[in-house]
Amino acid sequence: MVKWLYRLFIELTNHPFTSKWLASFTRSKWSRWVIPSYAKVYKVNEEEMEKKLHEYETLQQLFIRSLKKGLRPIDEHPDSVVSPVDAVIEDVGIITDKKEIIVKGKMYSIREMLGDDRIAEKYLHGTFIILYLSPSHYHRIHSPICGEVVKQWELGGKSYPVNRLGLKYGKDPLSKNYRRITELCTNGMHTAIVKVGAMFVNSIELTHEHDYVNKGEEIGYFSFGSTVVLLFEKGAFTLDEQIIPPLEVKMGQRLGFFAQKKKSQ
Repeated sequence: MVKWLYRLFIELTNHPFTSKWLASFTRSKWSRWVIPSYAKVYKVNEEEMEKKLHEYETLQQLFIRSLKKGLRPIDEHPDSVVSPVDAVIEDVGIITDKKEIIVKGKMYSIREMLGDDRIAEKYLHGTFIILYLSPSHYHRIHSPICGEVVKQWELGGKSYPVNRLGLKYGKDPLSKNYRRITELCTNGMHTAIVKVGAMFVNSIELTHEHDYVNKGEEIGYFSFGSTVVLLFEKGAFTLDEQIIPPLEVKMGQRLGFFAQKKKSQ
């Protein structure tokens, strides 16, 4: 019953008109008047922001704000994998031989998430990490590793929320929401960075223009709270022992280590 009511409410509100109206409002000068209350309700850390709160002319500008330089040091170990965002790690696990992941007790298909069975095949028995960004978080996305950009694509349309309720009751938001995917290749191994759109505002913008990205380099931003899913090939990634979900992490913080070379299967 709870699931049915939740989905009914989302379907009634998640209409293209609603999405367009909200996106238009966040970019309008009128949204400036709600910035102080938004920052208070969501406990936005004003001390970290590049600008003073009153200097943001729209809610959109606040969403995609930059931070003061030096606040997010990137772990310097050459083989480390860092968090691409400020977020809460909601889940970590192993991708099954059926190309599925279990998040909050619910099965998600990575074949559907990636939209390609051949690409999904690479990640069998690999590791996944789910990072949720709340409306209060810094919304810019950075590369977790150094690597060559081998493919970028987008999928999906309407979006369910990607918070705990969305993951539990939504219509498979990680594999059906609007999403933009970047696949990197490092030392012959692939990593997928799945950027999942949030309810109403599906805007996910890419900001890098090159075929190679460095660890910690900005690659895009969300226009609202959302989720990043990291997928690693089998044997490519080793999680740090202290990473136990749910766990708040900062961009640049070490999540684990990337293998120096591809292991023979």
